[in-house]
Amino acid sequence: MFDHNKDPRVSVETLENFMFDVLTRAGVPAEDAKIVADVLITADKFGIESHGISRLKPIYYDRIKDGILNPVTKIDVVKEGPTTAVFDGNNGMGHVIGKRAMETAIKKAKEYGMGMVAVRNSSHYGIAGYYTLMAANAGMIGISGTNARPSIAPTFGVEPMLGTNPLTFSMPSDEEFHFTLDCATSTSQRGKIEVYARYGEDIPEGWVIDNEGRVRTDTVAILSDLSKDKAALTPLGGISELTGGHKGYGYATVVEILSAALQQGAFLKALTGVRDGKKVPYALGHFFIAINVEAFTSLDEFKKTTGDILRDLRASKKAPGHDRIYTAGEKEYLTSLERMANGIPINQSLQKEIKTLVAELNLDYDFPF
Repeated sequence: MFDHNKDPRVSVETLENFMFDVLTRAGVPAEDAKIVADVLITADKFGIESHGISRLKPIYYDRIKDGILNPVTKIDVVKEGPTTAVFDGNNGMGHVIGKRAMETAIKKAKEYGMGMVAVRNSSHYGIAGYYTLMAANAGMIGISGTNARPSIAPTFGVEPMLGTNPLTFSMPSDEEFHFTLDCATSTSQRGKIEVYARYGEDIPEGWVIDNEGRVRTDTVAILSDLSKDKAALTPLGGISELTGGHKGYGYATVVEILSAALQQGAFLKALTGVRDGKKVPYALGHFFIAINVEAFTSLDEFKKTTGDILRDLRASKKAPGHDRIYTAGEKEYLTSLERMANGIPINQSLQKEIKTLVAELNLDYDFPF
């Protein structure tokens, strides 16, 4: 999507250590900071640049400084049964809450075949695929979703109401990578628009409409207008039922319900992060499901069937001008191999944020920019 050839590279290890140092200086306990840094660096390794180190300063560090994100995460168990649990994250670090929630779901699934944990009063938890891959690595099917600050307009509407609300699945296979579908229920999402802004490029048509229903592509102005209800993201499928926009709208609503109703958490306009003109915690909700494959069939047989499906899809007839078909999780796996070897590209805008943090926290890092 973007040309990284001119961007300096920073090794995965250095970048992960830097994020750890920033987080601990901000008051996050070392054990928790390792979890957060691991989630963020995983996104960067996969090429999901909207959810990696680019989130470090504006979404985590700045919110901790603003007093709307608790650096020390306290998790309360509100309710628990053999296969289920409800957690209250007390506005702590979403990554820490998310990891514990999926670990709990996996533990329950090992004993009872399935496990589900619903979470309230959490915060941005990074890429949902991190948690579903935890389940896949444990030989299970993993499912997770989260609500978010309002940004998607309902079909035939123009007001931001739903978050980008990813609905994410991971399934173990016999290949070198698991099948992982990790994507928003909007056509695109705010983080990707921010990446376009960092490169000074307009977004593609169809991602955003304004409050008059007009298509918008002016990236920087859009980011400002999204927070003022003057623009909205389109649901997956676009603004029309003819292109399937009602399907993305419906799936986004499914995620909203599962992220709020089971755990009695905040939803829709209560997730703006602002109340009476003042910044407040976002109080997001998540859900985590682990399904033990061995409760249905042998893990090896499941992996082989999954792998056969993926291989048959990739071997199918290619469209003119295309010599390769991918399956979900493949591109991320290939990108991770390249970036583990050559480092993470850091564009100019992100370089400025990193330099700001280095100076503000008096950190000793010799970055190549």
